[in-house]
Amino acid sequence: MMCLYCILAIDYFMSKNILIPRFRRFLKGLGPGLITGASDDDPSGIATYSQAGAQFGLGTLWTALLTFPLMAAIQEMCARIGLVTRAGLTNTLRKYYPRWLLYAMLLCSFPAITLNIGADIQGMGAVAHMLWPQVPVFVFSIGFTGLLLLFIIFFSWQRIATVLKWMCLSLLLYCVVPFMVHQNWGNIALHALRPHISFSANFLSILVALMGTTISPYLFFWQATMEAEGLQHAPKKIVVNKRILGNMRADINMGMLLSNLVMFFIIFTAGTVLFPAGITHIDTVDEAAQALVPLAGQYAYLAFAMGVVGTGLLALPVLAGAQSYMLAETFGWQAGFDKKFHEARLFYLSIILSLIVGLSLDALGISPIKALLYTAILYGITAPVLIAVILHIANNKAIMGTYTNSRLSNVLGVITLLVMTAAAVGLVFFI
Repeated sequence: MMCLYCILAIDYFMSKNILIPRFRRFLKGLGPGLITGASDDDPSGIATYSQAGAQFGLGTLWTALLTFPLMAAIQEMCARIGLVTRAGLTNTLRKYYPRWLLYAMLLCSFPAITLNIGADIQGMGAVAHMLWPQVPVFVFSIGFTGLLLLFIIFFSWQRIATVLKWMCLSLLLYCVVPFMVHQNWGNIALHALRPHISFSANFLSILVALMGTTISPYLFFWQATMEAEGLQHAPKKIVVNKRILGNMRADINMGMLLSNLVMFFIIFTAGTVLFPAGITHIDTVDEAAQALVPLAGQYAYLAFAMGVVGTGLLALPVLAGAQSYMLAETFGWQAGFDKKFHEARLFYLSIILSLIVGLSLDALGISPIKALLYTAILYGITAPVLIAVILHIANNKAIMGTYTNSRLSNVLGVITLLVMTAAAVGLVFFI
């Protein structure tokens, strides 16, 4: 709780021009893209990156460079769809496409998002328990869930967005950890720039997991809705133009760059600290953090653990919010974090329900690892179909008018579709 109040205090100082004006303008210019990219590195994603580095050293480091343009291209399409249609992706699907397609997306997305929420809550609780062992894991999990619910229900969206922006700074902790030990930078650069593929079941399955973790369907829905809401709540009616689209692309690129930078450094950390020490089996984020203690020191462990908690607090509102917006847009509910509870009761109740169900997964005997596996399967099934639909919408002049895809967007979108389709096929083959 103190952390959240500190963030709000920083925002107050910014509003009074106490901080550097240029830095203030820079932060205010960032928005949904930054939050989307940062929330992609949630505790379940961190566990996947740690597994990749621990099992294969720097062998998968190049994937962080590959996924950046692919993520940026798809998220830019979603953002542009939201700006042009002034509606979320679910609304666009409902209006222009068969209902069965919309319901199929919801049917696969909702269990995946709920399992993802559960895995993140359990990961945060486990890491916090390592920092304060006298408090049980379930107490931390309940505490984090309650804190988020209070924050989401009683704070305005402007305050929530501010807090989420500052929470993004917690991701920078992962960029510090690798510098706490001696590194062979030439070898690191070689692995980052030269793709390596081993045709073994374990290696290919971790590649599938990395793709599914970084290019997740719930981010598509969140991005479009946030861009649309930003226009709806502007002080005056805004016409989409090149300047607005340019600012949106800069925001998206910054968010995706941050996401992939964190992915790069976590694989980097696990690959240069855990893998050489023979620690090749990492299932959870708390195991990854604990393994750093004897090898990289207590400070590296603390930085890693606190980063997990920060990213969890950042990602959970996005996960729960994306799911609730999808429901609200499908069934015509009032929705929006800027609304009071009584103005959007069903929207907030669905957020409460999703967090409580996620919290209860451990009690139901679903471990974080099982939750991650099921999440990857469901994301893997839905991502290629949804990417194909997004490509179709973004090229549909009846929907997008003059703001259809450029040739570069289509090339990157098709590559993303092929990569995610291959990942889905690989997922079915290796599970």
